[in-house]
Amino acid sequence: MFTRQDEIRPDDRYYWVTQNPDGSYTGLPKELEDREEVDQDGNPMYVQVYDEATQSMVNSTERLITKGLKSNHIAQVKHNTNMTLAPTDWYVIRKAERNVDIPAEVATYRAAVVAWANATEAAILAVTTVEELKSINLGVSI
Repeated sequence: MFTRQDEIRPDDRYYWVTQNPDGSYTGLPKELEDREEVDQDGNPMYVQVYDEATQSMVNSTERLITKGLKSNHIAQVKHNTNMTLAPTDWYVIRKAERNVDIPAEVATYRAAVVAWANATEAAILAVTTVEELKSINLGVSI
């Protein structure tokens, strides 16, 4: 098998990619929404846990859910937001513990980061196609 030089491989973050015998690629879009898994008979599947008594894996009461792209992207936004806010978290703790005011520029900055995160999450939830989702910037940009 060879790779065609004129072919751009679809992004693995958004597509299930296979290479064809002629060197081209086929990209099947990944699911946008979360999916509750079912077995071949349509019965619900559950998260497996280890049972000490039987020394085997057994079903828990938690449904098995495969996260979709939207959930994964929202998790990335939350992570980026937390990492961006972390250096100024001590101002919030100081305010809560000792009632020392948060400097206005820090409060403004934190509010802008939170506003960006809220707007980005709303944009992610509103998408209906993988192409729309790909256009959303997941890095904090304020």
